[in-house]
Amino acid sequence: MSTDPRFARALLDEEARAAGALLAGLTGTPHALVVLGSGLADALDQAWGEPAFAVSLGSIPGLVAPVADGHGGELRAYAGARGTVLVATGRTHLYEGRGVRAVTALARAAAAAGVERAVLTNANGCLRSWRLGDVMAITDHVNLSGVSPFTGPLFLDVSAVWDRAMTRALCGPCQREGVYAILRGPEYQTLAEARVLAGLGIDCVGMSTVMEALTLHALGVRVAGMSVVSDLSFAKAPTDPGAVVEAASAARGLVVAGIEAALGA
Repeated sequence: MSTDPRFARALLDEEARAAGALLAGLTGTPHALVVLGSGLADALDQAWGEPAFAVSLGSIPGLVAPVADGHGGELRAYAGARGTVLVATGRTHLYEGRGVRAVTALARAAAAAGVERAVLTNANGCLRSWRLGDVMAITDHVNLSGVSPFTGPLFLDVSAVWDRAMTRALCGPCQREGVYAILRGPEYQTLAEARVLAGLGIDCVGMSTVMEALTLHALGVRVAGMSVVSDLSFAKAPTDPGAVVEAASAARGLVVAGIEAALGA
């Protein structure tokens, strides 16, 4: 947990603590959390085999079932080298209109259960001349959502949200590293917006992950992130949501390698 108890008071309400107690009761104190983004719900099925248990995300206090295409609805538990790893096969997004508390509910529950580290994954729109299926280790982020997990004078130091040691480990298997920006969505960015974002030094954009990362960091959890290039923002063809999911899914082997590297760092 964070050394500043104000973050725990602000983020870990009764519902989050009840969810954390439920998770700890099912697994013992879990070691880590993994969140699988668009197209990655089945990424660990072959590599890690059958989970010790799986429950519906919507059955956990405070959580709602994901609704976006390419997202699963389970929370699974696997036995890892350092302890139990909780794996969410999908997530809730700001554009669903349920509010930031719903978006961060899993992160808050996992922190309340005692996780020490987290690996967050997503699919992105790429602003660079990269290839579909490339995987970027997130080294920093830009929050363009207009939203924060916090209300009031809670001033979080965000200079080290992305754990350096875990990120270095990710840079081994990942082809790319760079800056990820969150937009609220659900619309994709225009070409004009893409040019502006690229000019700001942003490498990839998406609609998730940052709220979870901020929440986990505030609660003392080490965080790393991977983002799969699943759409080329300057391509002439319009964005196809189905193709986004397919491109992300094709990178699942590399994503698994990254998850294992980060969890071992």
